[in-house]
Amino acid sequence: MKGIVFTELLEMIEDQYGYGLVDSLLTESNLPSGGVYTAIGTYDHAEMITLVDKLSLKTQLPVPDLLRIYGRYMFRSFTRGYRPFVDRVDSAFALLQSVHHHVHVEVRKLYPDAELPHFTVEQPSENHLTMRYESERKLSDFAHGLIEGCLSHFGETATITKRNLVDDGSIVLFDIVKT
Repeated sequence: MKGIVFTELLEMIEDQYGYGLVDSLLTESNLPSGGVYTAIGTYDHAEMITLVDKLSLKTQLPVPDLLRIYGRYMFRSFTRGYRPFVDRVDSAFALLQSVHHHVHVEVRKLYPDAELPHFTVEQPSENHLTMRYESERKLSDFAHGLIEGCLSHFGETATITKRNLVDDGSIVLFDIVKT
């Protein structure tokens, strides 16, 4: 997993809870990397799960909720770092449709070793989009937050229904209906 995901997670925790909690998480987590991340480095995604699990224990917020919160936060970060992708579209659905065939293609040019989730997107009607998420990392709650962040960025609202297509959460269907 690319380091930017870790650096932004720690930044979000510091912004919301203070540096003391970041320090505590890094000290108590016994991470193979030692908790030293660079945005362009690559790290085992299990370290993020460890950090979020510890954060859940300290904040009493469920892991799925924390991953969604982080997804919304990370979308704001993506809008700063990947502004051209956001500026070339005029709606959340247009951006979500471009993730796999455009955005991820460009990310792979910058980071050839990036292991990205696969998305299959269909738009049955003007106000309805489905996104099939596939990833061995099983971070669909993080993807859910990214979708929410995207909708918010464009000032749009929608009902998002998430359904596991495989029990382990590696394949998930998001049904998004604009309201």
